[in-house]
Amino acid sequence: MSSKILGGALLAVMVALLPACKPSASNAATPSESLEQAQDDSVIEHARKHADPTYVCPMHPTIVRDAPGNCPICGMTLVKQENPIKAPDKAPNKTSGDSTPPIVTVRPETQQNMGLRSALVERGTLAKTLESVGYVTYDEDRMAHVHPRAAGWVERLQVRAEGDEVTRGQVLMDLYSPEIVTAQEEYLLALEGIAVAGRRQQSLVEGSRRRLRLLEVPDSVIAAIGKTREVQETVPVLAPMAGVITRLGLREGMYVKPDMELFTISDVSSVWVQVDVFEHQADQVHQGSPARIDIPALPGRIWEAEVDYIYPELNPMTRTLRIRLRFKNPGGLLKPNMFAHAQIQGRETPNALMIPREALIMTGSQDRVIQDLGDGHFQPKVVVVGNQAQGRVEILEGLKEGDRVVVSGQFLIDSESNLQASFQRMQSPSEPASPTSPHTEN
Repeated sequence: MSSKILGGALLAVMVALLPACKPSASNAATPSESLEQAQDDSVIEHARKHADPTYVCPMHPTIVRDAPGNCPICGMTLVKQENPIKAPDKAPNKTSGDSTPPIVTVRPETQQNMGLRSALVERGTLAKTLESVGYVTYDEDRMAHVHPRAAGWVERLQVRAEGDEVTRGQVLMDLYSPEIVTAQEEYLLALEGIAVAGRRQQSLVEGSRRRLRLLEVPDSVIAAIGKTREVQETVPVLAPMAGVITRLGLREGMYVKPDMELFTISDVSSVWVQVDVFEHQADQVHQGSPARIDIPALPGRIWEAEVDYIYPELNPMTRTLRIRLRFKNPGGLLKPNMFAHAQIQGRETPNALMIPREALIMTGSQDRVIQDLGDGHFQPKVVVVGNQAQGRVEILEGLKEGDRVVVSGQFLIDSESNLQASFQRMQSPSEPASPTSPHTEN
């Protein structure tokens, strides 16, 4: 009997306590509440409520710590980020499919801690300067190749080494040629014929003299033959121009023929500098563009000139375009094969829309900037860029004059916007399969 009384008492106590154990409105859904209403506490709200304070590097958003400290990469002080997932003011449209990046709000004190700075989008003239390396070469317009006009033997060599300087008309060597000797004899016979037949032999004399000149017998030698009436066994070969012997292809006693190159003479008072520019820079250069070079071997000196010639084809191995610069070199300071640092003024782009170079966020698929909307609101913008020069970037699409872009701390804002966009996509229902999907059966 006592056990039955005790059991009944316990049952009465449990029934009395049942109303106090009902779930509250904040913890569970009421019987009249639907399943969708119970999910109003969205993923974003849940993450915002339970997100612990984190510390992020302004320059390296991948560095995230749960305690204060310094960035292991750049050494900057980590910035506290209390609620990185901030719910938007309005619920996102889950069915619109809008791909606009979310707006990020940053408090003034956080902006100061991040060192956040912005700059104005302006218009101006963008002048690009191309920098490259080159090397000094001989001016091929001031080179001469010496060949014999008749076969023969080198009796005496007057210039014996490459690098020797010569003047115009200087004797390079003495040549014995049977063909030239025969031409001299014909000339003497024509002269003797004039003495016998008078003016009727004048044409023969002129023809013999012309043949000697075509064999490059100097006029002084021809005059001496006519005066002495004697054949000269050797004739001198003269330098056609002043310069430096850059190639010497013979020695004394050699048998030479017209197809042999005996000497190469180069005038070093003018030199070329061959410069290579990349393929994407080819449209920036034109003939007559101002250029300047400096030589590491001659520090403190600057040479200025213009683009003399642009070669018609690219190097298939290096994918570069060769450009030729011409410089006066009266003192011979510029030596062929010296390396040179070249700066070439490219084409100017007037009235270009420009932003600072550090404001651009370059990724593998697109380029972005962080637009400053004012009142602590920031939003990523996809832009199309053009030329880049002097720390400025030309904007072709995505911004307008008067906009402001973030130039410092933009990587952290970009990461924050991407994170918010990821949570918004988590709320969106999955899209139905396309009717043209390869897995759909007809």
